[in-house]
Amino acid sequence: MTLLPVSDAQARVLALATLVPARDVSLVDALNLYAAAPVVARRTQPARDLSAMDGYALRFADLPGPWTVVGESAAGRPYDLSVGAGEAVRIFTGAAMPPGTDTVLVQEEARREGHRLHLDGEGPPYVGRNTRPHGLDFAAGDTLVAVGERLTPARLAVAATGGVATIAVARPVRVAIAATGDELAEPGGAGADQLPESNRLLLRSLLAETGAEIVDLGILPDRLDALTAAFADVQADVLVTTGGASVGDHDLVRPALQAAGVALDFWRIALRPGKPMLAGRRADGMVVVGLPGNPVSAFVTALLFVRPLVAHVAGAADPFPAAVAATLGEDLPANGPRTDYLRGALVDGRVHVAAIQDSSMLMTLARSTCLVVRPPHAPAASAGDSAEILMIA
Repeated sequence: MTLLPVSDAQARVLALATLVPARDVSLVDALNLYAAAPVVARRTQPARDLSAMDGYALRFADLPGPWTVVGESAAGRPYDLSVGAGEAVRIFTGAAMPPGTDTVLVQEEARREGHRLHLDGEGPPYVGRNTRPHGLDFAAGDTLVAVGERLTPARLAVAATGGVATIAVARPVRVAIAATGDELAEPGGAGADQLPESNRLLLRSLLAETGAEIVDLGILPDRLDALTAAFADVQADVLVTTGGASVGDHDLVRPALQAAGVALDFWRIALRPGKPMLAGRRADGMVVVGLPGNPVSAFVTALLFVRPLVAHVAGAADPFPAAVAATLGEDLPANGPRTDYLRGALVDGRVHVAAIQDSSMLMTLARSTCLVVRPPHAPAASAGDSAEILMIA
């Protein structure tokens, strides 16, 4: 059976999904969500010419002075009278430039004797020095945030400065998460023959920044009837399962999903770790992603597929993690037919790959800050070569 390439599988997962509807929320409730409509400035910033420094507002043509100080302009308390030839106004950073002035003489180059002001330095070298002209940042009608961009703290701040109070965003994506396996127990309650279940916490944490609403289905037993009933009853935009997706006698997720009305789109991809991942869609539109139970495999497949899927459903324009270039700290052997994601750490500009990549080793993942991407059939690489990495911490 030919394994599906990672990029093809990513595209097919997104193609299964339908975007959730949008609604308006306040800026304080929009952090890390995605703009469902352009965020357009309702005002110009700055709304007037402003001073960028503490000093004196004057006419450049009157240099080198002297001047008569006729008033003061502070932020929120402008001097609105017209300033004539040979006149200056004491001004502070962020204050409006008085009518008739075009330049600011910084206070370090000024000497004042009562109302008389003298140049005590070289002075501003050109018209407009030390000012912030009207509209320097943006103008009313400018697009501040494009559709599909994540609403970061900086983007929310620029929206607020642009006079925007509410933003259109998708409603929270409802994501149901289920772990499967008779060997699993809740953390803190595992017996000698059991394994503490960590994948639900891992998934919840990975999805935290998407604003998803999590439905925790708990740990489901290795019984076809119980799995089928849980998958048929759940109401969600996305269902994510972990475990039971391979070919063993107790791997019942695939038949249970099919019995619950899920049409499988694909199963198994050319990926390491995470080959037995599956994806499909229930008749009502719920997208299903079945991840391996191995926690490192679950992490990698969730990073590459689940988080991008949820972000896409929430309206993200570019939901996939961005690869960046790094320099290898040691030699790497040639790669096989699957895309390999190696755990590693970026130290002093070089990425060092963990010596043991066994996909059961969570401690190696916990100590890693990135994944090194090795394409299928990549030739051997040497220390000092460039490699693509995905940052994970």
